[in-house]
Amino acid sequence: MARNWSPEDWRNLPILQQPNWPDAARLEETESRLRDSPPLVFAGEARNLRAKLAEACEGRAFLLQGGDCAESFAEFHADNIRDTFRVLLQMAVVLTFGAKCPVVKVGRLAGQFAKPRSADTETIDGVTLPAYRGDMINGMEFEAAARQKIGIVG
Repeated sequence: MARNWSPEDWRNLPILQQPNWPDAARLEETESRLRDSPPLVFAGEARNLRAKLAEACEGRAFLLQGGDCAESFAEFHADNIRDTFRVLLQMAVVLTFGAKCPVVKVGRLAGQFAKPRSADTETIDGVTLPAYRGDMINGMEFEAAARQKIGIVG
């Protein structure tokens, strides 16, 4: 059954682990830039993946998803991307041979720069700061300036 979807739909859902955005204008600027950017994945690619995932659900293919749980901007470069793809492809060859069925390969890449946290803050040695939520949101260093940085728009 077809369902109408809008990029604004998420605003009507409960958000349990949302960072606090102290600068509403900066948040709107960031959202506007994202809204005006070209898609990262084209509709045809999404339809193709959906069909391949359906084959995996029906037992006619194997789904292999791989990538880091959390990514940092400092470690995100061509060599790491290439190495991740290489490992996924090597695993897919083994699985294809062993399972004797196609392998749907999905890379978990360039999307783990922001992470949910169960608490808004963390305390170390009596000092409480905002929780680290990933490089896209704030800095990992347990320092007030790094933890106050919100967002990627300068």
